Amino acid sequence: MQKTPKDVVITGIGIVSCFGTGKEPHIALLSGKDAPVPPIESEKFKPYPIHPMPEIDWSLQIAKRGDQRQMENWQRLGVYSAGLALDDAGLKDNVEACATMDMIVAAGGGERDIAVDTLIVNEGLKRNDREQLVNEKLTTELRPTLFLAQLSNLMAGNISIVHKVTGSSRTFMGEEAAGLSAIETAFHRIRAGQSTHSLVGGAFVAGRDDIFLLVEGIQAHATGEWKPLWQREQADGGGMILGTVGAFLVLESREHAAARGAHIYATIDAIESDRGRRDEGGLEKRLNRIAEAVGKDVASGALVLSGASGMHDISVREKVVLDAAFPGAVVRGFGGVTGHGLEAQFPVGLALAALALDSKTTVPAFDEKAEAVMSKPASEAIVTTVGYVRGEGMAHLSAEA
Repeated sequence: MQKTPKDVVITGIGIVSCFGTGKEPHIALLSGKDAPVPPIESEKFKPYPIHPMPEIDWSLQIAKRGDQRQMENWQRLGVYSAGLALDDAGLKDNVEACATMDMIVAAGGGERDIAVDTLIVNEGLKRNDREQLVNEKLTTELRPTLFLAQLSNLMAGNISIVHKVTGSSRTFMGEEAAGLSAIETAFHRIRAGQSTHSLVGGAFVAGRDDIFLLVEGIQAHATGEWKPLWQREQADGGGMILGTVGAFLVLESREHAAARGAHIYATIDAIESDRGRRDEGGLEKRLNRIAEAVGKDVASGALVLSGASGMHDISVREKVVLDAAFPGAVVRGFGGVTGHGLEAQFPVGLALAALALDSKTTVPAFDEKAEAVMSKPASEAIVTTVGYVRGEGMAHLSAEA
């Protein structure tokens, strides 16, 4: 594909998962010869297994103890991952670049008051007027300051405070669709010349009782022992295993990156997202349209990093579409080893794809029974995210020649 000054390129990667912090453990994951066995926490939240947070020295990216104390883990993880991305791009100490850098964050709703949630659930078992019950508890049990402490845009605020990223700021909230919208917005702003460099990404902490309450409302979470993504069975719960992940990317126009001599990991050539009803073939129609829009010319041997949640029906339907839409490509369900990261899932997929293309790795099968052998490094990648309830998207990336 011909290079242009307004190409959107990835110049900084900050990633954290159960495998560790930074690029090195994730390049190792992508270049291993055997299917990886991911870290799993199976006892603490039994019967729900999760991919836990690795050991992190927060002070490496959040120097002030006071800043660390006033954040929750999901904010710390986001600020830490953002710092890694800025460091990697060589912009951490560039005051002028950070002052003009746009920031787009995909965030959840913050951590909740578990005691109040528990009270409402227990009372709801005894009453039928649950709408009135919720209103009563909202007016009598919650601290007014709780809402100030849980605002979704606090992650962006803390990144601004700690890392001095003070250009425009946007926060998208709402599970996987937030991650899709954050990346898509940054992409189109750079393409249109409205932005030259952006910090974009999100973070998710799996080990939270309020999240289990959320996803088990539709019985989405897997139970029992960990199994590879495409092998999870109906008898073991909903199929989704959550993972603590953080991923931020520095995106720049090619012109801006070249002017400062930045290393380019990969180019984002196209990105599409959508949402809608999934019954009566609606999911397949949208995924096929998106695949045609972003990857109709993808060569054989391309790497397809699927962000499939693990939800049984949805994940199977996604893989059927991917196998048909990208014949000759090699599919890897990365959520099977990192866990599903909701808002951060799409940024994590892009980070892994950029690392795989840049390091020219031959990515091992994450599920040896369902994924084909990769014979040589890919020069192109497709990254997908299909939300466990709603939201679908894909991006096409190409390696830097």
